[in-house]
Amino acid sequence: MTWWMIMLIVMAVALIILFVLYKIGNKLQSRQMAQKEQLAEAAQPVTMLVIDKKYLPMKDAGLPKMVLEQTPKRYQKQKLPIVKAKVGPQIMNFICDDAIYDDVNKGEVKAMVSGIYILSVKSVRKKNAAATEEDDKKTKKGFAAKMRAKQAAYQKQINDDIMAKAQNKAKNPEKSKAELKKEKNREKTIAKNAVK
Repeated sequence: MTWWMIMLIVMAVALIILFVLYKIGNKLQSRQMAQKEQLAEAAQPVTMLVIDKKYLPMKDAGLPKMVLEQTPKRYQKQKLPIVKAKVGPQIMNFICDDAIYDDVNKGEVKAMVSGIYILSVKSVRKKNAAATEEDDKKTKKGFAAKMRAKQAAYQKQINDDIMAKAQNKAKNPEKSKAELKKEKNREKTIAKNAVK
């Protein structure tokens, strides 16, 4: 075999691998979007007092036992953004969305929560948020921090779109195809009966 035949084979294998990864990525992304839409539909507004926030492994986060049982073993050692907050008289641990983790400040916040997952937060005390933004501007960020910030901004935009879609869906529930077909048939029968 000559060198160009080997290069063609390597390029063909690389293209096949890229195509497979692209298809798998699209499938996973659509699944993630569907899950986020479900979370947004079930979200409820909650006022909470944030006590602490950290990146912790699931085992050490103090999450409910049922959550740990449902999570595959390989993900239990992965670090998650955990927010410890007081909701009413109870202190709970929540899993925070990566995109909004930096926006969560210690103190009182209004959050959209779905189960133990925080989807969005709005700080009640605006002074603390302004002070942290000034501190963030003063400190230099490394490459990884800049990339995390860009990813967080992108995720925040997607989350806002999903939340807006869920709120519109709650206000104007869409009818299924079967219901629309049933209404059309009913209108036809009413029109036929009116003609007779």
